[in-house]
Amino acid sequence: MNKFLFAGLVLALPLSLSAAPPSLEVPLPPPAPGTTPAPMADTRSPPAFAQLRPEQQRQRRADYAAFKALPEGERDRIRQAAARFAALPAAQQQRLREQFQAQDQSFRDGWRLGPRLGMQFPKLHGLFGLVPPEQRETALVVLRQLTDAQLTQLTLVAQRTPPQERDAVRSAFLAVPPAERDAWLKRQAGQ
Repeated sequence: MNKFLFAGLVLALPLSLSAAPPSLEVPLPPPAPGTTPAPMADTRSPPAFAQLRPEQQRQRRADYAAFKALPEGERDRIRQAAARFAALPAAQQQRLREQFQAQDQSFRDGWRLGPRLGMQFPKLHGLFGLVPPEQRETALVVLRQLTDAQLTQLTLVAQRTPPQERDAVRSAFLAVPPAERDAWLKRQAGQ
C-alpha cells in the first residue's frame, strides 16, 4: 500500500473513532470472590473528548459520522490500516501525520469518502469538490455505485472538463441512468 494511501486511510478520520467508539462486547472474567466490581465508566463522553474545544468536538463528530456512512468493507479497510498505523514506531507515525497535514485541505477532505473514492478524489475534485447541497446525497450514491473502470473514466472526464462547464457536466452525469453510465462515460472521456 503506498504511503499516502496508508496515511490517508488512517489520518482522514484521525482520532474520530474515539469520539463515539463502536460498541464492542468483550467478555470479562467474573469478579474474584469477596471483591467489589469497579463501577462502569461513562463511555458516552470519554475524558479526552470532553477536553477538546467545541469546534474540535464538532469535527470529531463529523469525522465519525463520515466513517459510519461508509460501506462496511471500507470501514474494515480503515480499521486494518489503523491497526497497521498503530503498530508503527511513534516517529514514523508523526512523519506520516505531518505529510498528511501538509497536503491540500481538499485532498484531506476527500479521504472522508473512504479509501476507494479518497484515492481518486484529487482527480475528481474538479467535478465533485463543490457539490451543491441538493446534489450531495445523489452524488455519493452514484459515486459509490461506479465500477473501478467507470471511476477511472470519470476521473478523465473531471480532468478534461473546463471550470465553466463543471456544474452542467456533473448534473448531466448524475441524471444518467445506471444502465447508460458506461456509454455516457466513454463518450465524455473520448474513448
